[in-house]
Order: sequence, then structure tokens, then C-alpha cells
Amino acid sequence: MANHSLANEEGPSRCKSKGLSSSVEMSSSIDQSVQTRIFKIIVIGDSNVGKTCLTFRFTGGSFPDKTEATIGVDFREKAVEIEGEKIKVQVWDTAGQERFRKSMVEHYYRNVHAVVFVYDVTKMASFENLKTWIQECNGHHVSASVPRVLVGNKCDLVDHIQVPSNTALKFADAHNMLLFETSAKDPKESQNVESIFMCLACRLKAQKSLLYRDVEREEGRLKLSQEPNAKNSCPC
Repeated sequence: MANHSLANEEGPSRCKSKGLSSSVEMSSSIDQSVQTRIFKIIVIGDSNVGKTCLTFRFTGGSFPDKTEATIGVDFREKAVEIEGEKIKVQVWDTAGQERFRKSMVEHYYRNVHAVVFVYDVTKMASFENLKTWIQECNGHHVSASVPRVLVGNKCDLVDHIQVPSNTALKFADAHNMLLFETSAKDPKESQNVESIFMCLACRLKAQKSLLYRDVEREEGRLKLSQEPNAKNSCPC
């Protein structure tokens, strides 16, 4: 992060050199800033469905020993590389309880790039409440072009499952979402948790609509132009 007397005949030369140096520094700064895109992905759903644990598993690779109810909003970052491009994935973990959401809800949806809806496969109520979460999302004018996925968490609790996979799949299809069933707790499912967020990051990268990447010079000014859409190479 940047922290913020000569002879007459030498003066103009020194000023010109300083101006050129500033221009080069500005160009270098812009080049550096466009190298890393940041994708904001929000995770929403009822309390205790495992939103925090999913974000921990993805960003830290482990299951937290102890978690408390998320108050307001929290986010974690992970740097990933897709097709040679470095990307930062920001995962916003949101409170499921209404009393913690009222003052912060606007921040959840501001400049969001993708949405992950989470339910607990052992609690039918958390699945039925997805309609409310989708309504909230739509109520904050999240564009239909913003990718959304559905995640059924705690699938390791096979003897307590209340939400059948085919029921969840029909719901996901009806709302144009991919379905992932996984467990943030089970280490064997860690690759599946990774796939959820990497799939979204890959789709977002393919859209080519979130960053102006090519730096051009026009009449002595730096101009940013949008790169055209590329073929979607998302593995999911």
C-alpha cells in the first residue's frame, strides 16, 4: 500500500521527469489493482444450519472447535487461482436470527456477486424457510444474473435426514440453482465444500462482467475497457 532549488534551465527538465515518474507509478498501481479480482459471496439461511462452519471449512480447511451465533455479519477471504488468474473469494457469513439482521441486512446484499442458500438436511423447517430467504434476496434487488446455489448441510447425519435429495433437487431446479449436499464437519466432504465456492468463482470469472481489465491509453489518459465475454469453462 502506498503511504500517502535548481537552475532555470534544469527546472522544466526535472518537472517533466517527475511527471513521467508519477504517470508510470499510476499505471503500475492500476496494473496491480486489476490483477486480483474480488468476488463477494454471501451465505444465508436459518440459524444453526452450519453457515459459519461451511465458511471455515472453505477458507481455513478445518472445522471450528467451537462456534457461536453470528452477530450481524462476518466475512473470511481465500485467495484462489483459476486458469492462471489470482482471485480473492470473500465469503460473507450472515446471521440467521432476525434480531441480529435488522441493522445489517443492507450490507449483506450490497455489491453481491453470488449467493449460497444453506439448509440443514436434518431439519425440514430450515428447508421450508428457504422460500423466505429467497424472498428477502429478491427484495433487495439481487439480479437474476447473480449465480445462486443451494447447499444441504450435515449430510453425515444419515440417520436423521428429513429432507430427501429428490425433494431438494426439485426445489433447486425450480429456482435455477445447483444443489450440493455436503457436511462441513466431515473431513471426507471437504472437497465437496471446496467445490461449492470454486464453482461459483469459476462462473463469476467466466462472466467477465465484474472488472474492467484492459488498460489503454487515450490522449494521455488511462482508460479502462471491459474485456468481452469468454467461453464459460466452469467445471460444474
